[in-house]
Formats: sequence, C-alpha cells, structure tokens
Amino acid sequence: MLAFLGAVICIIASVPLAAGPARALPGGADNASAAEAPGPQRSLSAGGSARPPAPPGAPAPPPPPPLPLLGRFLCTPLAAACPAGPGPGPGPEPGDAAPGGRDELLLLQSAAEQLRQTALQQEARIRADQATIRELTGKLGRCEGGLRDAGPRRDTPADGPWDSPALVLQLEDAVRALRDRIERIEQELPARVNFSAAPAPAPAVPTALHSKMDELEGQLLAKVLALEKERVALSHNSHRQRQEVEKELDALQDRVAELEHGSSVYSPPDAFKISIPIRNNYMYARVRKALPELYAFTVCVWLRTRSGGTGQGTPFSYSVPGQANEIVLLEAGHDPMELLINDKVAQLPLSLKDNGWHHICIAWTTRDGLWSAYQDGQLQGSGENLAAWHPIKPHGILILGQEQDTLGGRFDATQAFVGDIAQFNLWDHALTPAQVLGIANCTGPLLGNVVPWEDKLVEAFGGATKATFDVCKGRAKA
Repeated sequence: MLAFLGAVICIIASVPLAAGPARALPGGADNASAAEAPGPQRSLSAGGSARPPAPPGAPAPPPPPPLPLLGRFLCTPLAAACPAGPGPGPGPEPGDAAPGGRDELLLLQSAAEQLRQTALQQEARIRADQATIRELTGKLGRCEGGLRDAGPRRDTPADGPWDSPALVLQLEDAVRALRDRIERIEQELPARVNFSAAPAPAPAVPTALHSKMDELEGQLLAKVLALEKERVALSHNSHRQRQEVEKELDALQDRVAELEHGSSVYSPPDAFKISIPIRNNYMYARVRKALPELYAFTVCVWLRTRSGGTGQGTPFSYSVPGQANEIVLLEAGHDPMELLINDKVAQLPLSLKDNGWHHICIAWTTRDGLWSAYQDGQLQGSGENLAAWHPIKPHGILILGQEQDTLGGRFDATQAFVGDIAQFNLWDHALTPAQVLGIANCTGPLLGNVVPWEDKLVEAFGGATKATFDVCKGRAKA
C-alpha cells in the first residue's frame, strides 16, 4: 500500500516539469529558438557536447534527443516524449510535431488527474477504515469487560499497528464471532425462559394435596377427641355397671346353688363367725371379693375381743398395690382405736375392752374427708379432713384379723386381733343413723352391697376357725 502511494506521488510530482520542455522542442528548429529556450533546458544542454553553429545556407542539423527529466523525489526517470516508431528514418516534420505533442500532454495530464483522484479516494477510504476500526475496537473493549469468562482474550490494537491487515482480519473475526454468539443467546433465551416458566403451575397439585391432607388430619383429630371423650364417659360408668352385673351374677349363683342342693343345705349369711384364739402372725381370714374404686363407704362388724386389755389389734385391713394402709382399723397397746385411710389417721372414741359383743360402724366420704364412728347403734364421734378427696383404690386385698405391711402379707403379731368377728359388711355409701341403729338392734338387718357377709366369700387361714353362729341370738345368751 505504501509503495503504491509513493509511486503515485512521484508520477504527480514529475508531470509538470516534463511539460515545459516538450512545448519548446517543436519551436527549436533553428539556433535562435534554441538560444531562447528556458533556463532549465539551457542548463541541461550545456551539460552535453556543444555543437558549433552551422554556416548560413547549410541545412539545419537534426534536433538533439530528448533528455530524461527527474522529479523532486527519487523516482524512476520518465522520458519527455516517445518515439514515433521503430527503425531509422527522417524525423517528423516541424509542422506535424506540434499537434501530436499537445495531445500526448493532454493525455498525461488527464491520467495524472485520475491518479490524483484515485489517491484521494484511497486516502479517504483508509481514514474511514481507521475510524471504523477505532469504533469496533471500543465496542470490543466494552464487550470484553462483560464477557471475560466467555472465551480466550482477543488481541487489542496495542498488540500491533493499526493498519496491519492481520489485525483488521482478527477484528472482523472477533466481531463476527461476537455477533453469532449474541444471536445464539437471543435464540436460546426465549426457550430457557419458557422452560423455566413452564413448571410454575406444577406446585398447584402439591398445594391442593397438602390442604386436603390438613383437612383430613383435622377431621381425624376431631374424631379421636370425640372417641376419647366417649371412652372417659364409659370408664366412669363401667364401675357401676360392673357392680350391678356382679351383684346379679351372685344372686343367680346363689339361686342355682339353692335349687341344686335343696333348702336344707342352705344356711343364712349370718350363720357363722371367725375365731382367732391367740395372738400370732399367721391366723387370719381373707375376703374373696375385689373392691371397686370407692368415693364413700360404710363398714359395720360385730366384734368380741379376748385381748385382756392390752389392745384390740387389727379387726380388718385393706391394702392395694403401692399402699399397704389404704383402709385399716387398729388399736395398738393402750392407744385409742384409730382409722387409717391412705396412711392418714383419725382417732375414734370407741372402747371394746369388756370382752363382750359390740356392734361397730364407721362411715367415710372423700368429700372433705368426713367420717363418723358408731358403737352399738349410737354415734360416738365424727370429724373431717381424713384423706379428703382421695378415692379408695380398687383391686386390693381385704384381710380380717391382721395388719398388712405389704400387699396380702408380712403380718406383725403385736398388731394381730384376738377374738371373734361376725357380720362384716361393706357398702359404697354412708348409711344413715337409723339404718345403723336397726342393724345394731337386729331389727333391720342389711347386707353390704359391695362385700356381704357370706360363707363362700370368707376363707380362714393359719388355724383361724369358721363356726356357725347367730350373732343376735348369741349376744342375748352371752
């Protein structure tokens, strides 16, 4: 590119210098015209071989050959005129040489003007290309700032000259690659957006499923709570129903036994007594009847002691798992008789030291722990706050004549009862004073609705005896 521009500039610079002598050659046929030639021609002719002037009347000598003209730059020499044709021969006539020379000069001038316009257009195009390269370079610099991780680093204009063809090609390739990459990203972007946005409605199903599961869980919980309430209500009624069923079964069993064995074998429920002759830790009687949970009770029993004034011992005791002293009637040594409920103690104003038969009734209710003590049908004392609000626990063991330190055993001889026991009855409510008096006077006998005094329910152990005895008749005889 630079060599081409240099050649064009040399041609332009040399054209004006060659035009002047060309115009003088045709008019220089005589020596006078040659002498009047411009200074440059004269100086060039002087540098060659000088000819002497021709004598008058002699033919004119042929014109000298044209000399080469040099531009003001180091360029290739350019001939001032071209020969008319090859081969020797006489030169052109003076009259014919002038018009041909002018045409050639005009052609050269037009050619030089075209070359000058071409050079100016090339220069303008080069400047426009440089401006375009600068603009693309700036854009590439901004793009490289945001796409440094997209690929390897491109060469910058600082790596080479601005007019390097290799750099221009690299820039064009970089622009083309960047344009292709942007087009691919624009084509892929809607697909990615659609792909990411398409699954958005999917969570609607899990959300509806979760809400349905929550609703079902709430319904199930409400049903469980309702069943739990029903179970609690049934548990409160189960004890009473169980007692009624057991009572009916006992009555049916008694009736069946009566029908099977005849009336002669049947004995009334108060026709026996339990006798413990000496103080020890192995004679006792056990009631074969499980107690339900009680919120009130009344215990009535006929007692005759043979202790000799050293304490009545324990007429009865009831223990449950985890509590040996759930219900205990005890008189130890010279201490007064005591009633223990859940290890809580109340002293009773009762006295049995005359070795006679006495009717004892004790009533208690869990509400405020109220208690009453009767002897021979008369109220001897009452109190409150005895194991208040404590229910009597079920499924324990009821022992006559011994105090239990563990469930059903571990008796202590010093706390044993010595004497006779009859008509032990237990109710699940407090009897009225009139009822207690009727039992004590033998005018209104009653059987306990929880534990009745029946032969089949009482079993003697360790030497204790069971004998037929009518307490009302026996007391009269005594």
